Amino acid sequence: MGKRDDLIAKYADDLKNKCGITPDMDLLTKVTIGCGPAIYDADASTVAASQESELETVKNNFLIKKLGLADGPELMDAINSVVETYGQSERNKYRAVVYYMLTKHFGKESIYG
Repeated sequence: MGKRDDLIAKYADDLKNKCGITPDMDLLTKVTIGCGPAIYDADASTVAASQESELETVKNNFLIKKLGLADGPELMDAINSVVETYGQSERNKYRAVVYYMLTKHFGKESIYG
């Protein structure tokens, strides 16, 4: 297995054990690939959920640009809901896991189709 496969397995484990979600492995793989080289960078591979600027970045770069959603309060509500599901105390919130849950939340799986 390559490094990306190892990371996808780690993300699937987080979804199962920390979020109580059985992952759609095909979608998780596509979301992970969509994150690009960020998944290999220790800082970029995680979402600093306690930083407002980081959450704005997720909203603008992922939800609005990637998923094509219109800006509105429901976007930040969804991000906060995902962070809550992942667990506030969980230090490493992997970007691919957060993006996966947001993709599912908004029913935008077709973007990765």
